[in-house]
Amino acid sequence: MLEIRPARRGEEPSLIAIYEWLFEPPGSRPPAWDQDRAESALAEAIDSPAAEIMVAEAGGRLVGVCSVYLDLRSVRFGSRGWVEDLVVAPESRSGGIGKALLDAAKAWAREHGATHLELDSALARTDAHRFYEREGAQNKSYSFGWTL
Repeated sequence: MLEIRPARRGEEPSLIAIYEWLFEPPGSRPPAWDQDRAESALAEAIDSPAAEIMVAEAGGRLVGVCSVYLDLRSVRFGSRGWVEDLVVAPESRSGGIGKALLDAAKAWAREHGATHLELDSALARTDAHRFYEREGAQNKSYSFGWTL
């Protein structure tokens, strides 16, 4: 049975292991990846009222994670919810776990006053793009970024 729930303090090491799934092709490990910094950031997000780290648990095993944040209040659009990470165990994909996590992120953002939810996805993640489009997302902009 699948359960979507908020992550709990103390689960940071297990969550870090899940991030390895994001680094598998077509993804890659960020050049500045630092596991200690990542664990600290997870703990901060777990404690923050402006963020939620959601986990998917099945059979006592974590099989997915989705991080969602309230990250800015736009003059034009209102409060934005932002999905920073969404990943499901490779062997568990296409079974509804990603949809359940995304639906939970949408609900959390809505409950916290967000008027819209957005995310970035690397150009090479074509499977993820098909999933987002099936879930009603619209590719409406380009995202540009700088590594500092």
